[in-house]
Amino acid sequence: MPAAFCVVAAGIVAALHIGKLPPALPVLERVLGISLLQAGFLLSLVQLAGMSLGLLTGLAAQRMGLKRSMVGGLLLLGCASALGALADSAAWLLATRALEGLGFLWVVLPGPGMLRQLVRRERINSMLGVWGTYMPLGTSLALLLGPWVMLLGSHDGGWRVWWCLLAAMTVATAVAFGWYVPADTPLHGRPVAGGNSPGSSRQGSLLGQTLRSRPVWLMALTFAAYSGQWLAVVGFLPSIYAKAGIASTMVGWLTALAASLNMVGNVVAGRLLERRVQPLTLLVTGFLAMGAGALLAFGTNAGPWVQYAAVLVFSMVGGLIPATLFSLALRLAPSTAAVSTTVGWMQQWSSAGQVAVPPLVAWVAVHAGGWQWTGWVSVALCAIGLALAVQIHAELLRRQHS
Repeated sequence: MPAAFCVVAAGIVAALHIGKLPPALPVLERVLGISLLQAGFLLSLVQLAGMSLGLLTGLAAQRMGLKRSMVGGLLLLGCASALGALADSAAWLLATRALEGLGFLWVVLPGPGMLRQLVRRERINSMLGVWGTYMPLGTSLALLLGPWVMLLGSHDGGWRVWWCLLAAMTVATAVAFGWYVPADTPLHGRPVAGGNSPGSSRQGSLLGQTLRSRPVWLMALTFAAYSGQWLAVVGFLPSIYAKAGIASTMVGWLTALAASLNMVGNVVAGRLLERRVQPLTLLVTGFLAMGAGALLAFGTNAGPWVQYAAVLVFSMVGGLIPATLFSLALRLAPSTAAVSTTVGWMQQWSSAGQVAVPPLVAWVAVHAGGWQWTGWVSVALCAIGLALAVQIHAELLRRQHS
């Protein structure tokens, strides 16, 4: 079990690099002249590698070994963060964020498969619920610690200290991971069902199995509908509050609380799945709460604290969705050997949502002259998620009765 928590810790450290940017946006806008639209792309560009390479990275992780993939991803993240600390333009920072996106993929795609090796079958749903906290926990820690770390540097250079500190922490995590986590089991070297030859034909078979699977597509699109709006709402909170005149340290606390409560939903989902609660129930509850929370937070004048409470509900209950989808990936993957490629395709569409939705929300805010239409963007995405959840449930019933 300690090795399993090392896997979760690696995911959390990787997610720190997703969350390190929002606290620095006000400084970067001033120092590098980044516009609101560019800020939206900076928030989402770390997911560019995931949007384009998620499936292939999952396949590569399967081939090279899950442990080696995670260690290599941590090292790439650390190096890219160190290079980003030297940036003197938005273009340089964008390039290093893209590298961080690739390293992030190498870390998080093998995670569920690695946990499957390390955790007993009867405990896997609970552990996947814990794994689902890597993004909200890493993001919230970054949102909370970032403003304080940046105060250690100069007025305009504190963000470079923040980038360098995370680079050192990530490399140290890679060393610890390599020491404590055992090597991959032979499970991930077995040929897929129906195939006897290793090499390119086996890899092609895995790709074909994954891309031809309707449940995989449904889960991937559902993840996109969830993750894009979550990153947009939580990622822009520091900018929204900074423009409202709230102190940067208080902004960090408020945003970190909103992000961290997502962990509650993830852990609760794992426990409820162990108690045989239907995945459809959890997905529907999550999307309804996100739509209602976003609409109350941005589409009404209910008062700042009521709106903030709505953001907390949006994030916390929405956390039911990712843990449920990770559990479904193990159940609905076309084969045992295709779990990594299934998670890779889900991550690819999750990344696509995170690339597309924050700039969309920023564009809507610019043209609306404020954030009042942001809630309706979330409502539209939640409606899509609900329709997909019903179809996933039908696929799950078909699988159970086949």
